[in-house]
Amino acid sequence: MTLPTLAELGADLLVTTRRQRVVALARPFVGVACFALLAWLGWWWPTPLVVFGIFVAVVTVTHDVVHRTLGLSETASNRWLFVLGLVLLESGHSYRISHRQHHELFPSPEDPEGYPAELSFVGALCYGPVFLVRLWMWSFRRARRRDRAWLAVEALAPVSAVVAGVLLWPATPGVLVYAIMAIVGSWVYPLLTVYLPHHGYGTEPLTQTRTLRGRIIPAIFLELTYHLEHHLYPQVPSHHLAELSRRLDPYLTHAGVRPVVVP
Repeated sequence: MTLPTLAELGADLLVTTRRQRVVALARPFVGVACFALLAWLGWWWPTPLVVFGIFVAVVTVTHDVVHRTLGLSETASNRWLFVLGLVLLESGHSYRISHRQHHELFPSPEDPEGYPAELSFVGALCYGPVFLVRLWMWSFRRARRRDRAWLAVEALAPVSAVVAGVLLWPATPGVLVYAIMAIVGSWVYPLLTVYLPHHGYGTEPLTQTRTLRGRIIPAIFLELTYHLEHHLYPQVPSHHLAELSRRLDPYLTHAGVRPVVVP
């Protein structure tokens, strides 16, 4: 089946307003400020939920920066990849290199980001602690010289955060608690962002990943559940994926694609 072009679906799907860009880029830092406030007050029980929100916000906006859907320049993109990566003690530049490879080659042995799709559920879960490390090593070997400087500095983030957390523990446990939550939280990436969307993939673009439809879950994940739509049209920013899915519905129905319905 031939899918419609973006021109046929509507050029408005490519538009990112200044307000949408500011909101997307600000969300992670609002989350960090909330965590800092809760840590200062000693209210530790809500902090896992706040860190979850930070993860969703960072993954969503970094995804858009990688695909150049927010209207940022190349220079601004590099700076935001660095800053957003620091929020979760990760390498934004490693993600850009590996994620672009994922879109170009999945499924392929040359797609390290897509590798967890080949594993079992338990295998993808156990792969978590080494996932980002292996992606960073793969990316560093293939990076341009100017990107290697970014990668080298970004690799220091988790170590620096843990050391700073230990040193600052007498004054506040918040830094170390946040660092541990960010590092351990990243261990679910292979399961949530690769295995669940891609496991059991088919041979055609329409069957290589899934789409989750609903009101609550997609909203909580800032529309990242529309994974099939994103793979078909990576030029569309996350804030338009829900509308893209509605416009694609007649074509997907005709092709026999059945979205997974969630709350």
